[in-house]
Amino acid sequence: MHGRVKVKTTAQQEEEKRKEREKKLKLYVAARDACFSKRKEGVLDEEALQLTQQMLSSNPDFATLWNYRRELLMHQETVKDKDELQKLYEAELSFLETCLKANPKSYGCWHHRGWVSVRLPQPDWARELKLCDLCLTMDERNFHCWDYRRMVVKMSGVSVEQELDFTYRLIGSNFSNYSSWHYRSTLLPLLHPESPEQNCGPASSQTHSHRVCEEQLLKEYELVQNAFFTDPNDQSAWFYYRWLLGRADREEMISCVYVDRDDERVAVAFSRPVNALTVGLLLVLDGQPQKVEWRSVHPRFKHCPVWICVLPPGTISDTSNEHNLTVHWTEKHTHRDCALYTGRTESYCRESATDQELFRSELSVEKTSVLQSELHSCNQLLEMEPLNKWCLLTIILLMRALDPLGYEKETLGHFQTLKEVDSMRSAYYSDLCSKFMIENTILKMEYAEVRVFSISEKSLTTLCHLDQLLLVTHINLSSNKLQRLPPQFAMLQCLEVLEADNNSIENLEGLHNLPKLEEVLLKNNNISTLAALQPLASCPRLKRLDLRGNPITQITNIGSELAELLSSVTDLLL
Repeated sequence: MHGRVKVKTTAQQEEEKRKEREKKLKLYVAARDACFSKRKEGVLDEEALQLTQQMLSSNPDFATLWNYRRELLMHQETVKDKDELQKLYEAELSFLETCLKANPKSYGCWHHRGWVSVRLPQPDWARELKLCDLCLTMDERNFHCWDYRRMVVKMSGVSVEQELDFTYRLIGSNFSNYSSWHYRSTLLPLLHPESPEQNCGPASSQTHSHRVCEEQLLKEYELVQNAFFTDPNDQSAWFYYRWLLGRADREEMISCVYVDRDDERVAVAFSRPVNALTVGLLLVLDGQPQKVEWRSVHPRFKHCPVWICVLPPGTISDTSNEHNLTVHWTEKHTHRDCALYTGRTESYCRESATDQELFRSELSVEKTSVLQSELHSCNQLLEMEPLNKWCLLTIILLMRALDPLGYEKETLGHFQTLKEVDSMRSAYYSDLCSKFMIENTILKMEYAEVRVFSISEKSLTTLCHLDQLLLVTHINLSSNKLQRLPPQFAMLQCLEVLEADNNSIENLEGLHNLPKLEEVLLKNNNISTLAALQPLASCPRLKRLDLRGNPITQITNIGSELAELLSSVTDLLL
């Protein structure tokens, strides 16, 4: 046995490791307590700098210590000259590099490095860019490094053209570089904005729009097509392609003004949700500013696309008088006029969804040709990859960009396939399909110039774009898969008849204070409590209510309870 090394048992090894961890922990806790004690006492000496460096080297995500270290460094600024500070902060950058080598995704390190860099008397931004490039070479999705790089680019004055070339190089080496695709989407509108004249010259960040000019857009289509043909199952390029096909933010405007003589009420629709109490909304009637109280269509909304006010009694009720009304949105320096003519009980002035290019943009001949070619290419790819969900979804978006109504049947078929090949996201595809079907129905309604919205038997699972239905008087949602009428439904301020038979509706929260609603048909739904019908009590003109086939009809004495709750109803079907 002599001369042979004794092999330690597993238990002995574990015990030694435990003791070693305890020893390190005691040192760590002692150093931490010393730091906290010094900070509490306001000590800002060299020893504290060494202690914090020791601690942060082992744990770079200790935010309190980074804060203390910044306090120490700011104190040094008061006692050192410019050259000494330069050396101090360069040493700090070197220390941070060692921390980043150990943990390249440490938020605390990157944040502190940004703080140090902007305080350097003579910063070396070229060095910082090289550091970022090195880190992104090791991990192209290091989001902390991407954020820091954007700060460095801004501070060093790197041009947008150079940054766009940078994204091109990264994408060229790896089509799956999602961060580069995303960064590219933020740069393109700066360098190639769409002008009213469709000019494609460079523009400053102060004058850019959120749209990309057509010439550059067509080039991007070619780039991204190369990416998804190379790897059809990688999602990065597909997401970027969806961004290219998307529309820019809507112009901020008053999209509709509705005036009703009977209730002496004005409804105003905006292109986005606003708080009318804070954006400077002014109503002028026949040249005279009016003192009115604006309210959103539902108590739950502080920000809402539709706002209402009631004029003092007798202001516009006389049908023999003509009135001119203007609503000013002073915050955005815009307004909309509306004339209420003699003999008319209501009037409105609006920008339609078609006018606003809300659901699709007008396409040039060249862009139409390119998108048709893209659609053909995607269909070819689908033949080779029939179960590729990204390809299917992109085909749907291309069809909607080209002709949403003409491709409606094919779109529905592709959605069905999507739900089969990607069953875990079936609910998402159902909601997206519902959104597209509602958009199509709005377009059809506007082309027909009617105020009836009928979308029955479309398997709808959700409702959207309800602010576009402010003027609708009759809506048919029967035989769908709806479970609720959301609060946004209260934006249908002109609604008189609601048909929603054969759904799964159990919540009527959106039927709140609809002043013209007379008839509600809810046969064969899931309404089970009296409380679910409470919103209807706020509809003063409700006359007919059909609840046949709902669980609530099985409640004893429900007829008398409903009569008490809904006193205006004269035709109750149970």
